[in-house]
Amino acid sequence: MTDHDVAEVRQAEKLLSDLRQGLLRLHKTLLDWERAGYERIHGRQTSNDLLNALLNDPQFAWLRPISQLIVRIDELLGEKTPPMRNDVDAVVSQVKALTSPNAEGTIYERRYDTVLQEHPDAVFAHRDVLALLKAKNE
Repeated sequence: MTDHDVAEVRQAEKLLSDLRQGLLRLHKTLLDWERAGYERIHGRQTSNDLLNALLNDPQFAWLRPISQLIVRIDELLGEKTPPMRNDVDAVVSQVKALTSPNAEGTIYERRYDTVLQEHPDAVFAHRDVLALLKAKNE
């Protein structure tokens, strides 16, 4: 492996790691917002009740794509072989799709649009993920 290859692998791993951190923060803000709405209807939830709702209640289903992407990034970073360029490109494409609010789009896009309108922390977390994507393209 050449020095250029090593540098490219490190750059890809850093991008994935940075995106993972940004997505974790974003996911937490989305979950906090959804939890608040859920608890207004169902009352305060224990951690176990919330986990059960997150996994099984349709109200939380829209969050699953971002959860699954974080798991995919963990898998890529945990593999013994460096991530392939097409894997990194696929992650970046999925991050772009999951950070594209659309009031007329899919359930995910509509919920994402709503949370950005209602929850300032989500706006900041969204901005931070977009900054990572922008830095990648520079």
